[in-house]
Amino acid sequence: MIHPKYDELKIKQKDLLNRKNEVDLRFYNGIYDRYLYPVITRHHVPIEWRFDLNQSKNPYFMERLMVNATFNSGAIYHEGKHYLVVRLEGADRKSIFALASSRTGVDGFEFERLIHWDDFDKQETNRYDMRLVKHEDGYIYGTYCAEKKDLLHNDTSSAVADVGIVRTKDLMTWEKLPNLLTKASQQRNVVLHPEFVSGKYAFYTRPQDGFIDVGDGGGIYFGCADNIEKAEIHEEKIIAGKKYHTIYEYKNGQGPAPIKTSKGWIHLAHGVRQTAAGLRYVLYMFATDLTHLTQVIAKPSGYFIAPFDDERIGDVSNVVFSNGWTEKNNQVFIYYASSDTRIHVATTTIDKLIDYVFNTPQEVYRSNDSTVQRQQLIDNNKKIKEKTHG
Repeated sequence: MIHPKYDELKIKQKDLLNRKNEVDLRFYNGIYDRYLYPVITRHHVPIEWRFDLNQSKNPYFMERLMVNATFNSGAIYHEGKHYLVVRLEGADRKSIFALASSRTGVDGFEFERLIHWDDFDKQETNRYDMRLVKHEDGYIYGTYCAEKKDLLHNDTSSAVADVGIVRTKDLMTWEKLPNLLTKASQQRNVVLHPEFVSGKYAFYTRPQDGFIDVGDGGGIYFGCADNIEKAEIHEEKIIAGKKYHTIYEYKNGQGPAPIKTSKGWIHLAHGVRQTAAGLRYVLYMFATDLTHLTQVIAKPSGYFIAPFDDERIGDVSNVVFSNGWTEKNNQVFIYYASSDTRIHVATTTIDKLIDYVFNTPQEVYRSNDSTVQRQQLIDNNKKIKEKTHG
């Protein structure tokens, strides 16, 4: 028999899954729409994934495997659905990957299955933040952070970040490939470029000196590997580095794979700076040349998405992070996590992103120049108003 509480929880969860999402009218910037509700929270995780339904073994119907958070999801539009590979973090702090899907992309997300592959790397302790890329070779690839204990240090918090690579064609059966090799001691936020570059597999990387601190290096780099089965990058070239007194002063990294447009590859990245309250993560954008992939051709000033309202509160507060977006019929669905706790969506279009990236004033890096930049906007608007209203 199953505990009667099960039926009560199933009804509540069904109502949650069937809830329609709406554009949040409190927010407007003309660039993208935010929505009233997160698209996935820990409450969306199936009851059968958390509770033991055997009443004789679980007479009080306790949550045997609790879920702490659902965040930082890879994303792909595939066969008529928006799929998310969700970072599902249990109460034990371990992150696992779970596949969820939706027809609309803004609501109705339901978990389908956990994602497994052959356990080749016995030192891998934790895995998270998968980026999904549909590559022109016919596979869907996932690159993720494969974390393990740093055996060179005795303290229990020292870790090493490697780049795990998996691939699939149906999002059901996954093949584990060897981890990416680079010259850096640690790598995070590594993303596969969706197209071959001179017959090679290209990656956006983020070499760093330590697990948290990027050290003297940091920034978004670009490098190529001859093959994917034993991927190794011998040379990395920086695309977007850190810079003093910016939103990416402390560190930055590629979000999902860039989107190809008529004017260039549009990138979504995260920038991090130190504050008195800790690290603050925001999202920003830039574009690179269609042919010369390391050449930045546009970089709007400031952030693209920052924590808004309740998004500021969570396990790691004042953070937004994205490693997944989807595209359907010119519409773009940006999946971002807030404060390492839940997943949201923002929607826009390719045309709007092109307008934003290429027509927004560029970063000028000094308060004096920012004053001049804003004064020009004010003066131009004054002339337009005088001309319009007489």
